Amino acid sequence: MKTYKTKYLSIKHPLHSQLIKNANFSASGSIKGMKDKYYGKNARLIKSGSYIYNVSCDLDLYEAAH
Repeated sequence: MKTYKTKYLSIKHPLHSQLIKNANFSASGSIKGMKDKYYGKNARLIKSGSYIYNVSCDLDLYEAAH
């Protein structure tokens, strides 16, 4: 099973407004803990501003982040 690294998307990026429809948690939380307990190890996450978003259902958004 492939694991995906957490990517970054600026809050000024045009696609940032699409992140709000995805599940999120505070950036001060544990990425490893959230993947282990809720999202699964192959979850695709994006850090933007003060939050980390699970965008596993929106692969285009994940690919647009760096």
